[in-house]
Amino acid sequence: QVQLVESGGGLVQPGGSLRLSCTASGSFFSIYTMGWYRQAPGKELQLAASITRDGDPGYADFVKGRFTISSDSAKSTAYLQMNSLKPKDTAVYLCTARIAVTTTGSRLNAYDYWGQGTQVTVSS
Repeated sequence: QVQLVESGGGLVQPGGSLRLSCTASGSFFSIYTMGWYRQAPGKELQLAASITRDGDPGYADFVKGRFTISSDSAKSTAYLQMNSLKPKDTAVYLCTARIAVTTTGSRLNAYDYWGQGTQVTVSS
């Protein structure tokens, strides 16, 4: 059973920084991508950032220049460094990953997994 465990959320003042971590555990063959979504109360789910297993990052416009996603494949962990935080960044941040967990012949079968979410609150 694959699990994603997030950590690092909390309360921070505007302009401050937080670093989120997401670690995959369990039995699997490969992690293809990891990413962070966020959902504010009453708002739709938004993809903030993602990273491929080759280390190629992608960012939503609303976080470009402020957030940095990275990964450590040896630890099966992705990080989201969030700088210059704004009150509108307040949301539950959810980690997601596409992970190959089974095989069919020589083919790997990948599925999407989600963490439980971590609250980020930006307020003075």
